[in-house]
Amino acid sequence: MRGLTVVVATGDPDRLRTALTLACATAALDGRARVYLHEGAVALLGQTHPVPPGLPAIDELRAMAAESGVRIIACQTGLALAGSSAQALGVDGGGMIELLATLDEDRLVTL
Repeated sequence: MRGLTVVVATGDPDRLRTALTLACATAALDGRARVYLHEGAVALLGQTHPVPPGLPAIDELRAMAAESGVRIIACQTGLALAGSSAQALGVDGGGMIELLATLDEDRLVTL
């Protein structure tokens, strides 16, 4: 199965939830899955967001993603804007150039 790389382009928690769900589904089908948090999306990590009834919280989805082998990458600019580090947020740091250079045959989706 082809891999999936999802770019979360804004600080919208629903987009992050969707990206994590897509990545977990891809990993369940034995595909490589990565979620790249661009600029303002990085600030979503470590925050609490309202959750629609019956749906898992972002932290729960992150835990499921980690268990499934999904790689979560925070952009360096977003980390600086959020005043945090990749290590503190429990993700990998990276940039758009590296992301695209390692895309291989992944499908690329932007949310």
